[in-house]
Amino acid sequence: MLDEKRFAKTAQREVIHNLILENRKKLTLSGIEDVDCFDEDSITLFTDTGTLTIRGAQLHINKLSVESGEVTIEGEIDSLVYTDGDTHKGHGFLSRLFR
Repeated sequence: MLDEKRFAKTAQREVIHNLILENRKKLTLSGIEDVDCFDEDSITLFTDTGTLTIRGAQLHINKLSVESGEVTIEGEIDSLVYTDGDTHKGHGFLSRLFR
């Protein structure tokens, strides 16, 4: 019974998704659920508000914290595009990596 109450409180906690873009060279994100795919030109991330695609050149992920959902990306950032819909939980890069 006590574990059920603790689980219910954890499930109700809202994940806050933020992003900070500095001079179009450094992007810091929080509230990331999973990484779908990435290369030097594009990075696709899953958030609770939809899928986020970052496009640019020479992109690389400097920091990735699975526990806190924080990601830091550096490179030449040209665009940030959100797409609504299914976030494909469990099908991203991190899920495939830790199978």
